[in-house]
Amino acid sequence: MSVEGVLLAAGAGSRMGMPKALVHDEDGGPWVARGVQSLIDGGCDRVTVVLGACADEAVRLLDGLGVDVVIASDWADGMSASLRAGLRALPEDGEAAMVLLVDLPDVTADVVRRVVAAGTDRADLRRAAYDGRPGHPVLIGREHWAGVLAEASGDEGARSYLAAHEVDLVECGDLATGHDVDAR
Repeated sequence: MSVEGVLLAAGAGSRMGMPKALVHDEDGGPWVARGVQSLIDGGCDRVTVVLGACADEAVRLLDGLGVDVVIASDWADGMSASLRAGLRALPEDGEAAMVLLVDLPDVTADVVRRVVAAGTDRADLRRAAYDGRPGHPVLIGREHWAGVLAEASGDEGARSYLAAHEVDLVECGDLATGHDVDAR
């Protein structure tokens, strides 16, 4: 089973005061590189990073990581634009997409690995949960890509699609909080 990692890192990070793809932690380095490494070490076969705001600067942070980069030209339309760009860029032989947001710095490879280990199938919809609360990453089997592409709008990503379908939750609260970081 081929699992394609998709790191969404296109937004301007208005509440953060800078694009989150450019955020660095002193101890953990650039969030965008950390997200890529979590996907790779967690079991994704390939990783596609979706950039938008300040893409030229962010792409330098990915140098040498062996990832595909796609620019969401309509990134300002919200997370759904990034999600659509990422899914459309995946290779035709991909069977599932593991979608991670760049602003989840405590979501590690252990979380990705646990969601992948729960099984991957072209018909799967699976996501990490933190103390029962659904979060990211989200595994979207190939059979759902067209539906997600059709329904994703605004800054909601795949939220409405996931709400209308059966999604398996994989508890990961013992590994991370899953909280997004919006301010420095």
